[in-house]
Amino acid sequence: MKLLDVLDAEAILPDLNARTKSEALEELATPVARSSGAALEELVRVLLDRERLGSTGIGGGIGIPHGKIFGIDRLFLGFGRSRQGIDFESLDGRPTRIFFLLVTPESSAGLHLKVLARISRLLKDESFKERLLQADSRAQIAAVIQGEDEDF
Repeated sequence: MKLLDVLDAEAILPDLNARTKSEALEELATPVARSSGAALEELVRVLLDRERLGSTGIGGGIGIPHGKIFGIDRLFLGFGRSRQGIDFESLDGRPTRIFFLLVTPESSAGLHLKVLARISRLLKDESFKERLLQADSRAQIAAVIQGEDEDF
């Protein structure tokens, strides 16, 4: 399975309007809730609960909000980009611009960790991050991801 196998085009948000962490989580979760059939309010609650344990803003302009939710049958991924950056309480204190949202079924701990690791590895590549920041559309963002996409 590849990232683009679980990332619907509608869940690629090239221009997030959010200005706060909670707004960003809701905006990122909206298309994922639609495609997964999960209730938006429940999905946002799960993500906020996870954030209370520690920020998923890992630094370097990257956020990987994630959570496990009851009632979905597979992994769902979302992507968002903020041109101005959002205070996501990142480990380095800098604004977050690139987001991957990951939602998995409650019973899929191994897959959850494997996908988090795959996304983290990808985002350590500065040229990959820069291409994501420079892409002009959903299609271009998908093409950037596809260029690095490998089975996980």
